[in-house]
Amino acid sequence: MPSVLIVSDSHGSTNELNEIKERHDLKYMIHCGDSELDMDAPEMTGFIKVAGNCDFDSRYPLEQTSLIEGLRFYIAHGHHHHVKSNLMTISYRGEEEDAQVVCYGHTHIAMAEKVGNQLVINPGSILLPRVRAERTYAILEWDNLDEVQVNFYTVEGDFMEDLSLNITFT
Repeated sequence: MPSVLIVSDSHGSTNELNEIKERHDLKYMIHCGDSELDMDAPEMTGFIKVAGNCDFDSRYPLEQTSLIEGLRFYIAHGHHHHVKSNLMTISYRGEEEDAQVVCYGHTHIAMAEKVGNQLVINPGSILLPRVRAERTYAILEWDNLDEVQVNFYTVEGDFMEDLSLNITFT
């Protein structure tokens, strides 16, 4: 079953990134920006990564589109898409890239929701969460391309059922 680890807004925290990577040991990993680490920092190895508003290494791209095991992802931090107001701009950008899954950060608010025929995911922040007290990240899993499951976890590894979501693409 393909799985993708999704983190964001780690803001310089290296221990948390290493612990999460070791805990799950997944082939596919996405960092949605604001790592505040150099592009080639050891903690960022293996991540598909984008620049956040607090990332100053100019080698980070502003956005990325990746095909992972048949599922197309659009990844951006979100600060250029006004995600603190609504998801319309980033969702439209994802549509332009033919993405089924849109991953972003910036708000530090963990959420997953179906917007049109896209799955939009913000893994929250593994350092400075907003709205909830828990520092969070997400793992996206799927058996087939029609149905996907987003599971949220605390930095300590506790499953967060109330945030998790199962959707079907139609």
